[in-house]
Amino acid sequence: MTTTLHFDQEVMNLLHAAGGEPLSTCIQCAMCSASCPAAPFMDDSPRRLIALINADLRDQVLASNTFWTCASCFACTERCPRGIDPAQLMYALRRYSIWKGVHRENLVGPDFSRRFVRTILRNGKSYEPGYAPAFIWEGGFPGMVREVQGALRLLRKGRLPLIPSRIKDLDGFRRMIGRIIPLEGFE
Repeated sequence: MTTTLHFDQEVMNLLHAAGGEPLSTCIQCAMCSASCPAAPFMDDSPRRLIALINADLRDQVLASNTFWTCASCFACTERCPRGIDPAQLMYALRRYSIWKGVHRENLVGPDFSRRFVRTILRNGKSYEPGYAPAFIWEGGFPGMVREVQGALRLLRKGRLPLIPSRIKDLDGFRRMIGRIIPLEGFE
């Protein structure tokens, strides 16, 4: 017999390891939204996102840019009177979105996350020049010029390697990561 989980139950399973109180205990006080510096740039406030999850409105939640816009400052978590951890919720929704391959088009977050994970799996550590070119146009032409100028300054000072270095025991690192997170699609 197969049990089908509702979206809110799937999200709770993702949050289980992080601790914090269940989203169903949210009193919709909006303290999370009021303390969020990124809220003006979000489609839905953190409070509204929690309400959408509790209403089991998966498609609306995953169409939102809210969890990709989160600055991970944890102000919401510190101020929640019910002990809910909205910051961990944002991380969980990012993981869920990538895992299910469901998100709004033209968001930088999902593609960046996939590229970042691939880079980590390939080298054992981050290598910004490997994935930065894909996002260099996000700020338009003036932003691209600033990025290139900054990269050239870093190159001249020897702070931007042209070839990524790898960690020792990369195979051991990959085995460890494979036990922690599913790596389908990142080979």
